[in-house]
Amino acid sequence: RIGVRVSSGIDWFDLSVDIKFGGSGASFQSFVNAIRQNEQFVKLDDGTFGVMPDAWVRKFRRAISLSEPEDGALKLSRTHIGLLNDLAEGADEFESDERFDELKSRLESFTSIKKKKLPLAFLGELRPYQKSGYDWLHFLREFGVGGILADDMGLGKTVQALALLQSIHEDGKQPPSLIVVPTSPLFNWQKEIERFTPKLRYLIYAGNDRRLLRGSFDNTDVIVTSYGILRRDIDFLKSREFTYAILDESQNIKNPVSVNAQAVRALNARHRLALSGTPVENSLNELWSQFAFLNPGMLGSERTFAENFAKPIQRLADEQTSQALRQLIFPFILRRTKELVATELPPKVESTVYCDMDADQKRAYDLWRQYYRESILKSIETEGLQRSKIKVLEGLMRLRQVCCHPKLVDAEYRGSAGKFEAFIEMLGDVLAEGHKVLVFSQFVKMLHVIRDHCDERKISYEYLDGATTQRRQRVERFQSDESVKLFLISLKAGGTGLNLTAADYVIHYDPWWNPAVEMQATDRTHRIGQKKQVFSYKLITRESVEEKVLALQERKQALVKNIITTDSGFMKSLTKEDVEALFG
Repeated sequence: RIGVRVSSGIDWFDLSVDIKFGGSGASFQSFVNAIRQNEQFVKLDDGTFGVMPDAWVRKFRRAISLSEPEDGALKLSRTHIGLLNDLAEGADEFESDERFDELKSRLESFTSIKKKKLPLAFLGELRPYQKSGYDWLHFLREFGVGGILADDMGLGKTVQALALLQSIHEDGKQPPSLIVVPTSPLFNWQKEIERFTPKLRYLIYAGNDRRLLRGSFDNTDVIVTSYGILRRDIDFLKSREFTYAILDESQNIKNPVSVNAQAVRALNARHRLALSGTPVENSLNELWSQFAFLNPGMLGSERTFAENFAKPIQRLADEQTSQALRQLIFPFILRRTKELVATELPPKVESTVYCDMDADQKRAYDLWRQYYRESILKSIETEGLQRSKIKVLEGLMRLRQVCCHPKLVDAEYRGSAGKFEAFIEMLGDVLAEGHKVLVFSQFVKMLHVIRDHCDERKISYEYLDGATTQRRQRVERFQSDESVKLFLISLKAGGTGLNLTAADYVIHYDPWWNPAVEMQATDRTHRIGQKKQVFSYKLITRESVEEKVLALQERKQALVKNIITTDSGFMKSLTKEDVEALFG
């Protein structure tokens, strides 16, 4: 029988464990030593050995990896309340104090979180779910922890965060808050501040002359900058004190060793918050990286997290470990979907359109497919799959480009492409009916092919890729000018941070490995403020790598689907058989 007792410190919890096998017990240190050595046998006080259930060993291994045994107990952070709850549920006996019970109750139910008044200078209204989110953000602040507001794209994460900042400002004088965003949403935050919280003094810390802006920091409530500028100016920014450090599209720090991730962890902020509709896109390491910024130490070191959570979930599809991770992070991630909360939002209709290659395109595709199949399989035999993955990626990208249009790999190609012809016909029909349409492609070269076609036929359009300047003016023109019905957008440069509700049609010219990225792009228009039904089309070349990737994804996606995630690490989980199928 196992007994668990939790007592509360100022900002930690002490967890003590009482283990009994029949009439004999085991000391706390013997128990810890056995768990650390991954043993199922624990030495008892009478000299015999007890066999511990595997579930015990795994649960307490996770707890011990996140704490340090001290004076006969495990000292755990307040961020580990979900982990403590998981241990309590599996214990035969459980004791806790009033403080733990109160926090547990508040975390488990929104009805237990205190309702907060909206700030006086906040303009507009919050929908009920947004007001709940605002209350939750206040709870995190009072609790002294960071969290991820992970609502679906378009549900108003920005406005919930601004209401919080306005409320803090009305509490009295304190340091400014720093908001870090991708480059494209910089002006969107400016517009939202002016609209909802005009009393907040804001500064857009950007441009070549930004050194001149540093003297204004002390007279500012909110500073908005980009991840790129944060990287370049981190020596200055980490020397400042901020009330909040808020990361918009926090998946930008998904790589824990990236300069972005290291820079945000160096910031000096009293409170930390992340905003992201897709906090995990490919692997659970992305989750660790964001929590290393939000609540350092909550998920242990990167190595212990990989051993105790990421590997069992991603490699072994271990449901018990998935459940344990869900309980651990549950209090610090708030996610609401459109289907649940934005019932007034017009429905989104998603369709897949299959296109056949024409003869010239098929010949080009087969030549490239055969070349990469032979070279990759040979590389796997000699170098192994791990060292061949760059070659696999190269081959997949080349075949995807041929599916889009052979011009992308051969500038001298003079034939056509089945998908391009189907796209031109679809685009003509949509524009003739007076609809506004967003067209996304991963390949800038493909956008150039479409742009050339539009120029030849004098079709008015807007265009945005990573090199585009004056993004705000381009967005506003598309939103307000009825003569501009078409917006060509690079998936990476414009898939997040833009509000394009004037459109009601979305065409994904080429599929991305991660459907979450496509979903974010579609949500540029399917978001609060949209009055029309949105139609989203994905163009797929039949009997090609595009079709095979979709089928492969469906098999792989179940791996971590229950851990606030949207994909399962496409490349990381490829096998040799998968590669043979893709290039078969």
